[in-house]
Amino acid sequence: MDFRLSEEQRLWRKAVHDFVSKEIKPLAQEINEKEEIPRPVIQKMGPMGLLGMCVPETYGGSELDAISSAIAIEELAWGDGGTALTIEAHNELGCASVALFGTEDQKQTLLPPVISGEGKLTSLALTEPQAGSDLRNIRTKAHKQGNQWIIQGSKSWITNAGEADFIVTLVKTNPDEGSSGMSMIIVPTDTPGLSIAPPEKKMGAGGTHSHEVRYDAAKVPAEYLLGKEGEGLQQTLKILDGGRVSVGALSVGIAQAALEEGLSYAKERETFGKTLSKHQAIQWLVADAATDIHAARLMVYYAAWLKDQGKSYTKAGAAAKLFATEMAERAAYSAIQIHGSYGYSREYPVEAMYKAARLMTIGEGTSEIQRLVIARKLFEEGPLRIE
Repeated sequence: MDFRLSEEQRLWRKAVHDFVSKEIKPLAQEINEKEEIPRPVIQKMGPMGLLGMCVPETYGGSELDAISSAIAIEELAWGDGGTALTIEAHNELGCASVALFGTEDQKQTLLPPVISGEGKLTSLALTEPQAGSDLRNIRTKAHKQGNQWIIQGSKSWITNAGEADFIVTLVKTNPDEGSSGMSMIIVPTDTPGLSIAPPEKKMGAGGTHSHEVRYDAAKVPAEYLLGKEGEGLQQTLKILDGGRVSVGALSVGIAQAALEEGLSYAKERETFGKTLSKHQAIQWLVADAATDIHAARLMVYYAAWLKDQGKSYTKAGAAAKLFATEMAERAAYSAIQIHGSYGYSREYPVEAMYKAARLMTIGEGTSEIQRLVIARKLFEEGPLRIE
């Protein structure tokens, strides 16, 4: 059993870390205050391969293994959680949908522009006002009319919709067939009948934007169906499996950054004649956080390893996301406690980290949904353990 990263993975981690240290982390406060990622930052990600991590090299992507992708997302989140979520959703939701299920023509046409850094990003539209965790309850429908799909309905909390070149949309194409009547359709954002509302006003993670999307008889060519008609829900579940691993990695990155801020402050701040680092109460906080982070990182890497091996990773991915996201919130909470009243100030970065971590327990499947997934797999497959 070898827990070491490969030389290539170590070099990749250093390259991304150095990029984030220079281009993202110094701007994190500005990104959260202005709620905008500077366009040049995203443009620089293209040549690095950060915008096409799951895209085959044939279409211009970097085609990384799952562990390398997790490393990159963790490092991005170490710099800024909202920025990392924007890039994670672009890679693991939008690009992955086309890379996994698209036709050769769809891949050649749609992927190169969105991974170069010069074009827009991508988006995946699943959630609706009445259907968040319960995707079988979506109401957005599409019917075939000649050589076009006519889409009617709305989606909510759609990440990257306002910055996307296209939105992969889950719809009902045959409502009478239940979960077998759902399909994925690629909707370019310049489609007539498609409207995207301004970003939602959120608690934190200002760099990532969530939008309401409306389809008012939006018409797209019939060939924009993604994969086969009726397989939309199965496609969605596979995409979300990969997304959960990435959100777990993202949460590890936020927690690592919060721990580092707590350690740094504890070394400098003095109370009762000694630095905070000498107080046992503070030592316990950082020890617990460091232990949690290490455990979460191992869980994320294990789930990513299973994915790379072509093995089932649904249970491991759900467990990694559940533990890592809730762990990140605890780690950020501890960092705020170490800072005391300053931790609640927007002049210090830990308050933004806490707000970003809180989002991770909700997006791409809430903690409650992860527990359901894990429990069902336990009853079907038995314990979660290394084989």
